[in-house]
Amino acid sequence: MTRRLLLSYLTLAALVLVCLEIPLGFVYSRGERERVTNAAKDEAESVSAFAALSISAGRAAQDLPERAAHCAERIGGKVLIVDRSGALLASSHPLSEREGRTLATWPGIAAALEGTATADVRTSTIGGVEYLAVATPVRHGAEELGAVRITVPTRTVHERVRHVWLLLVLGGLGVLTAVVAVGFAIARWTGRPIRELERATHALAVGGTAVPVAITKGPPEVRSLAATFNRTAARLEHLLASQRAFAGEASHQLKTPLAALRLRLENLENEIAQHARGGLTAALTETDRLARMVEGLLAMARLDESAAERERVDLDRVCAERHRAWSPLFAQHGVHLAPAGDHAGEVLAVPGAVEQILDNLLSNALRVSPPGSTVSVDPRRHVPHERRFPHRPAGAGWVELHVVDEGPGMTEEQRRRAFDRFWRAPDAPKGGTGLGLALVQRLAHASGGEAVLRPAPRGGLDAVVRLPAAARANPGADLARPSRPLQRAVPGGR
Repeated sequence: MTRRLLLSYLTLAALVLVCLEIPLGFVYSRGERERVTNAAKDEAESVSAFAALSISAGRAAQDLPERAAHCAERIGGKVLIVDRSGALLASSHPLSEREGRTLATWPGIAAALEGTATADVRTSTIGGVEYLAVATPVRHGAEELGAVRITVPTRTVHERVRHVWLLLVLGGLGVLTAVVAVGFAIARWTGRPIRELERATHALAVGGTAVPVAITKGPPEVRSLAATFNRTAARLEHLLASQRAFAGEASHQLKTPLAALRLRLENLENEIAQHARGGLTAALTETDRLARMVEGLLAMARLDESAAERERVDLDRVCAERHRAWSPLFAQHGVHLAPAGDHAGEVLAVPGAVEQILDNLLSNALRVSPPGSTVSVDPRRHVPHERRFPHRPAGAGWVELHVVDEGPGMTEEQRRRAFDRFWRAPDAPKGGTGLGLALVQRLAHASGGEAVLRPAPRGGLDAVVRLPAAARANPGADLARPSRPLQRAVPGGR
């Protein structure tokens, strides 16, 4: 914000300076040229009057050369005086024979010999130096006696104009420097309340305590924003505290009655008639389903209120552990659990997320896989060749964890809705809660990745979880401080 305010101040100041200094420079330049031109005209008129008196008195040969030399020395230019036929009467500088013969044809002298009332002002280049030429007729009453031509170098005018432009530029730079100093102070003072709000918002976003922002200065809009932020932060803190209390209390208050209910149902097994055993089994199944649903909801509640930082997780080690844990259960159902893929390395994830993701995906895959089929776990590392992730460390990319089954699969519409809470496919096996994939997606997002469902090549489902890969450099160093692992839950169901 400070840079933007300072840039706006500089832009406005530069625009004002340009609008003022450029016209001022042109006005001064034009005034200097007009001043030199008028001075040359006045000098030519003075020499013309003197020449008219000298020619009338018959003293042109005696008086005019001295007058021409004196005038040329005073103005730093050249003076020529000719008679009515264009013959040279006096010159402040030597002329060649050819120049002497052609004086009457010179543009300024020719116009003056014709008796033009206005002086002929011309700018020519002689020897690489610009001159201002003024020619005026010599008259005695109504009689035309000759002409006077004065040339003045304009180098002095140009030097003065350049000096003025230089002063204007230096003055503008000085003004801009002052604007930078004053504007920076004003921008810092103006942006201080916004920076305090930004720090408080960042602290609240990373899971810190909502600290009220005390802003008593600044624009009314900023004070109103601070008051709104304080109310929002207080309400959010209250909601988070309520959710933490719910997660902690419900974890005990719900599990204990469910465990007691299941125990009582199991104790009734030997006391009920044989024909009622089916209802008891269904009640036990629903009790287990309710327990898994409660566990899934509590896991999501803990994930929502948790501020766990991402840490490095060895994906290959986790896949191997979950393969060993799930292989006996897959073998009981006649389904082969096949590890696949190359070395994937480490990923960044919240603690316990990868284990819960794999448990939920494997539970879903086992539920829909027919006997004799295969479920594969395939981690794949992808290093981006294009600059799509400039914030990632060098050599890092993404790791895709594929869990592929050979079950009935899902339609495109079902795959889009599969991550909704409590949604289950119409033909899904009984016993699921509809929270497994929802929890997978939340864990993937919390770890900086994503989860999608794709059709498998053999007609089943390819559940893909994309996680950010950890940089290969210093593989043993933690990128984030460790935090409490999330409690693993396998609610099951799609």
